[in-house]
Amino acid sequence: MATKKVNNQTENNQAVGEAVSGVELFLKKNGNLLSTILLIILIAACAIVAVNRWVIKPAQQEAKAAAAGAERYFQMGQFEQALSGDGNVLGFADIIEQYGRKAGQGVYFDAGVCQLQLKNYEEALNYLKKYNGKDAILKARALACMGDAYVGLGNNESALAQYKAAINAGSTPFTAAYLLKAGIAAEDLGRKGEALAFYEDIKVKYPASAEATDIDKYITRLNAAE
Repeated sequence: MATKKVNNQTENNQAVGEAVSGVELFLKKNGNLLSTILLIILIAACAIVAVNRWVIKPAQQEAKAAAAGAERYFQMGQFEQALSGDGNVLGFADIIEQYGRKAGQGVYFDAGVCQLQLKNYEEALNYLKKYNGKDAILKARALACMGDAYVGLGNNESALAQYKAAINAGSTPFTAAYLLKAGIAAEDLGRKGEALAFYEDIKVKYPASAEATDIDKYITRLNAAE
């Protein structure tokens, strides 16, 4: 038994020795190549850090500063100036053209809302489709605004799909409003049962919302029509 253990240990040592020798041989043959690869990786990493620090971040800060004037107009409800500027400050459209996504996702949402308020529905959709923010409330609002744009274009089928997407994005302070919009769109499409379900959701799930105040009128009307 002892002899067998010694033999096994010897075999293991030989296997380890062969593996080490193999690694040494590989390093001797490819040492220069590995060094070059590591150098390239190091240079690329340094370049990424430098570009992020000295190019991307300054551009983002510049874009956000440029958007401040447009945001003030947006908050005041002056959507034409917010979108196109006033000759002294840039509007969202110019900011997007000059800086793109460096200005942040919010500019696409704001530009879309401006176009929606100005009844430029196709343009509103173009901006809103490019919005890809992480904020759950704004994400749902963007979907609902796309629904509003489709309503403006007379496309209630697409509008209903967007309102449903806004509802399914999660409960927000505006979900009851999306349910009401979905119900109205469903009614316009002749889907009374679907519309009734949306209205009843408002009554049951959001009884304290402004939309719930008159929701019984919608429910009664639909029930009477059946």
